[in-house]
Parts: sequence; C-alpha cells; structure tokens
Amino acid sequence: MKIKDLVKYWDKHARGRLTRDAYYMALSDQHHHRLEKLSTLYPMKSSQDLVRDLISAALDELETSFPYEQGSKVVAFDEDGFEIYEDKGLTPKFVSLSQKHIQRLKSRQIESVA
Repeated sequence: MKIKDLVKYWDKHARGRLTRDAYYMALSDQHHHRLEKLSTLYPMKSSQDLVRDLISAALDELETSFPYEQGSKVVAFDEDGFEIYEDKGLTPKFVSLSQKHIQRLKSRQIESVA
C-alpha cells in the first residue's frame, strides 16, 4: 500500500491480524502534532491505528522501492517473448525474510491458543 492510498484505506474498515508484539516510540513534537491533526480528521481511528497504518504503508512502499538487480536465471518470458530474469537484489531477500517471520508469528499464535 502506498502512503497516498492510506486515506482511501482509512475511509473503509480495516481487516487483518494483529500480532501481540507492541512497539513503543517517542515522536518529535512536530510529528506528534501531525498525528493529532490526523486523529482529528479520522476520529474513528485511534492514534495507534494511524501509526500502525502509516508504518505498514511505509514498509510496503519501501519493499517496492528496492532496486531490481538482474540475475542470470530466466524465470519467465514477457508477452513479446523476451526473457525475464530473476531479481537477485533486496526484494527477494526481503520477501523471504518476511515469509519466515510470518510463519514464526503464526506458530506463536497457534501455540498460544493451544
């Protein structure tokens, strides 16, 4: 999700799973005031919800901003028949680490239910 898409997202009901992990941070006065203004615009969203959504959007945008590094392996062909090479940059590493982390979180959730 892009930062610019957050307004549309906030106008709808959010769905998804939340982890039990909590993060605490101190904001600069400037960012604290901006968050307060945003909370006024969206009174049905808590400040924590807004911060969580902003961080989620920033992480999604960060992932899509990683530069493509062409690998040597052909993984597909485009509609014109040209070869598409694997990405050996940060994106596949980030995705792999994300999947491992998600699996770890899921197993922790299952353990806590049992």
